[in-house]
Amino acid sequence: MKLSLEPGVVAISGGCGDIGLATARAFAEAGCRVALADLAEKPAGCNGFYHEKLDVSDPEAVEAWYENLERHFGEPPRYLVANAAIVTFRRCLEITPAEWKRELEVNLNGAFYFAQAGARRLAASNRPGRIVFVGSWAAHAPHRAIPAYSVAKAGMRMLCKTMALELAAHGIAVNEVAPGYVDAGLSGRAFEADPDLRAAAESGVPLARLLSPAQVAAQIVYLCSEAAAQITGTTVLVDGGLSLLQGPTSR
Repeated sequence: MKLSLEPGVVAISGGCGDIGLATARAFAEAGCRVALADLAEKPAGCNGFYHEKLDVSDPEAVEAWYENLERHFGEPPRYLVANAAIVTFRRCLEITPAEWKRELEVNLNGAFYFAQAGARRLAASNRPGRIVFVGSWAAHAPHRAIPAYSVAKAGMRMLCKTMALELAAHGIAVNEVAPGYVDAGLSGRAFEADPDLRAAAESGVPLARLLSPAQVAAQIVYLCSEAAAQITGTTVLVDGGLSLLQGPTSR
């Protein structure tokens, strides 16, 4: 199904990762101009996309990034995708204060700074828009090995709802896409390091399939399309039925 999007600029944090790039390509195919924010270098093959390095946990850097983006495109972005994330595979008794703090700074605070700065520009220019947070099923299903990540994503979910309520008056819809096991990105690196983990994850999904970045991107674009014009404050769960099991059962 070809989705209809109003023309505009899309800003994507964590834009050089697997999900970020898949999202960028999906928006480009829909006729949008794309701006990538990431600490990583822009990968080869993305020459049509605007890119500037950004640490989303630094609010002043986020403001400067948006200022540069507006100078480049001549307008603020209509679509904002808060996707930047890191993960530390340590249990509650193992994770250090520095690791805990850094995850919350990037995964929660960074998502807020990125969405807030973009939303302010939309509101100031009296333009409608869409914000999509890339969350996780870990926001509601406890995971032993990634406590900081899970807590940050749970906070992001409430952030999505509070921003949706406030920004509705400005014509800005705010939603979350919550993937399950993605065969790429943060979980993909863990699967590469431990093939048995990948097999266990795949067999543990009720639909018996891992997600691709393109499938996550499709849901993000959908929430920005005219088909989703009346959806706001909602979490679109794309986990193959994992949440039906009430979280992982492995030790």
